[in-house]
Amino acid sequence: MPFLENVTRGRGIPRERLDAVAEHYLRLGGRSPINDQNRALLAALRGELDARGLSVPLYWGNRNWHPFLLDTLRQAGADGVRRLCVIVTSAYSSYSGCRQYREDLATALLELAAETSAPPPEVDKIRHYYNHPGFVAAVTDAVVDGLATLQGAARDGARLVFVTHAVPTAMDEAAGPGGGLYVRQHRDVAASVTAAVTARLRAEGARPAAGWDLAYCSRSGPPTQPWLEPDVNDHLGDLHARGVPGVVVIPVGFVSDHMEVVYDLDTEARDTAGRLGLPFVRAATVGTDRRFVAGLVDLVLEQAALARGETPDRPAVGGLGPSWSVCPPGCCRNPRGDRPAACGADWAGVRPDAPAAVSPA
Repeated sequence: MPFLENVTRGRGIPRERLDAVAEHYLRLGGRSPINDQNRALLAALRGELDARGLSVPLYWGNRNWHPFLLDTLRQAGADGVRRLCVIVTSAYSSYSGCRQYREDLATALLELAAETSAPPPEVDKIRHYYNHPGFVAAVTDAVVDGLATLQGAARDGARLVFVTHAVPTAMDEAAGPGGGLYVRQHRDVAASVTAAVTARLRAEGARPAAGWDLAYCSRSGPPTQPWLEPDVNDHLGDLHARGVPGVVVIPVGFVSDHMEVVYDLDTEARDTAGRLGLPFVRAATVGTDRRFVAGLVDLVLEQAALARGETPDRPAVGGLGPSWSVCPPGCCRNPRGDRPAACGADWAGVRPDAPAAVSPA
C-alpha cells in the first residue's frame, strides 16, 4: 500500500480503488515484480555495454520505491559522475510516461543542489524508443510466436489486440508538443508491427492475422473522468460478438511483465476470454530481448553523439520518425500545473557550468 500511495499521490484516486489494486498484488506474491525486472534489465545492459568495451557505470533509481531516485543521484554525485544519460522504462510520450519522470528528475536534482556545494550531475535522456528497430523487432517476434500457439480456425482468423495503459483523454490531448501523440505513437507502432508480422508470415507461406486493434487496461481514475477506450475486456467481448475466432493480445505499452500485464492481462483479460470461449494468447513483452537491450545502448550512444555536436544516424520504424532528443517547451503538460522538468528545452538546470541543451532533432 505505501508503494501504491506513492504511485498515485495527488491524482485523486479513490481509496477503494487502491484497496482493490492492493488485492491484485496480494494474489500474486504480495509485492511488485518491477524491481526484479529492473535488475534483469540492468544485468542485460551491463552485458551489452561490456561486450562493446564500454566501462561506464550503471545506476538505478526508482520514482516510487527503493532505490529512490534522489538517493541514486546522490550516490552518482559522490562517485564523481558529472553527466548521466537516463533510460526510462516507458517508451511513449505522455505526462505519466515522460514528463512525470522528468519532473521527478528535476525535483531530485534541485534537492541535491540544495544539500551540497558540489554541483549535481547534468542529465540527458534518450529519445522515445517505441519505434526504434530493436523494440519493434522484439515485439514482432513475440506476435509471430503468439500466433503460432493458436490452432486451426482460431489461428487462421486471429486478430491482434495491442494493449497499453489507459490514461485520461485530457492527458492524450496534451501529449507531445501538438497533443494526441500518446495514441498516435501506439497506433503507429501497432501498424508497423502488424506489417512486419504480415510480411514474415507471407514469406513463410502462412496466413497473416485478420487485422489489429488498440485497446487499454488499468484504468484507475474517478468514473466521471473520460479515459481512453475501449477497455481490453470490453473489446474482447465485442470481438467475440463479431465472430472473431481467436486473439493475440500484445502488451505493446509495457516493456516488462509488471502488474498491468500479469494481473490485468494474464489474469483478468484471460478470464474474460475464457468465459467467452475465445481462444486467447498473450504475447511476450520485450523484457531483456537482446535487440531491445542493444537498441537502448544504441540510443545512449546516439544521445552522447548529439551532446558532442555530432549528427548520428537516428533509425526509426513507421510513419512518425525519430522523436526529439530534448523535449520541447510545454511538451506533455502536467494537468495539475507546471513544475520544473529536466531534460527539456525549458529546463535551466542547476549546474552553472552546464553547456547549452542539444537542439531538438
